[in-house]
Amino acid sequence: MNPIHITQNIAFELRSRLANLSYSSIFLLSDENTEQKCFPAIAEVLGVDFFHFSVPQGEKHKTLETCSMIWKEMTAAGLDRKAIMINLGGGVIGDMGGFCASIYKRGIRFITIPTTLLSQVDASVGGKLGVDFQGLKNHLGVFNEAEMVLIAPEFLQTLPERELRSGFAEVIKHGLVQDKSYFEKLDFENWEKNDWEELIEHSIQIKKYVVHTDPKESGFRKILNFGHTIGHAMETFYLDSEKHLLHGEAIAAGMICEAWLSQQKCGLNQSELDTIVKTILQVYGKTEILNNELESIVNLCLQDKKNEGKTILFSLLDQIGKCQYNIPASQKEIAEALSFYQSL
Repeated sequence: MNPIHITQNIAFELRSRLANLSYSSIFLLSDENTEQKCFPAIAEVLGVDFFHFSVPQGEKHKTLETCSMIWKEMTAAGLDRKAIMINLGGGVIGDMGGFCASIYKRGIRFITIPTTLLSQVDASVGGKLGVDFQGLKNHLGVFNEAEMVLIAPEFLQTLPERELRSGFAEVIKHGLVQDKSYFEKLDFENWEKNDWEELIEHSIQIKKYVVHTDPKESGFRKILNFGHTIGHAMETFYLDSEKHLLHGEAIAAGMICEAWLSQQKCGLNQSELDTIVKTILQVYGKTEILNNELESIVNLCLQDKKNEGKTILFSLLDQIGKCQYNIPASQKEIAEALSFYQSL
């Protein structure tokens, strides 16, 4: 498991960690947003002798085409296998940058500095790296751990409210699948007033426990996919539309749909279903899904990585805080779950 450090002074922490590493050169990857808002906090540490490349922001750029641009820059910079890459950004930069580092010259080391709530509580932990392919979420990827993860809660101040709210969905998920008391202490009514540093630390502990138990997602780690089968399908479907959803917004809708499936398939009781629906809607509202969009969203579930053959497999709740995995559901049942969400 890669070391994860939460710090109040990212410049000091990075300087200290780099001083203990041997490397030939540094390649910093950011996006247009983190270059402007987050890079200045660490620029002094890197001095002038490093390579810096920024890519366009957003999930739609998490592609092999962008990777090709990054690899060209790494090659032009003359990076050897002792170089180290620093990925400064949210989940897209963490996933894609780590993937690029893992492939370049059969792998160079990389440091992840996650700058969004979503990436700090979830994407930076566990070594899942990859890119989207032909519109399919994280279709190409590898498992590979960062040399270290440096988490600076100060970067949350750079986020628009919508991005912060998106990350909160993964916090909610951690409570739902593994820690009922954690879920119950979350503030949904005034969600933006949660103690983010405390939640980051607790969510990381939950995810580290799950990942340590099942590093390559052969079983137990699949519980972290609750809400993600339907959620990823919705995120993919609306990616280039006017109803574009951030990852957490799509997962929030997916958790409501999959909570309903949990009642049908795993006996989640009505009271807990009602609680999940109420609390998530309180924070995220509802995404309008048109009837003529249902079939396409259901079909996208066929591409989910948890599937076996043509069987669509879900991670579903017995109760809040307890999750099962490898639960099959038919396309008809998925459509019914989406219809339940539409009816709210």
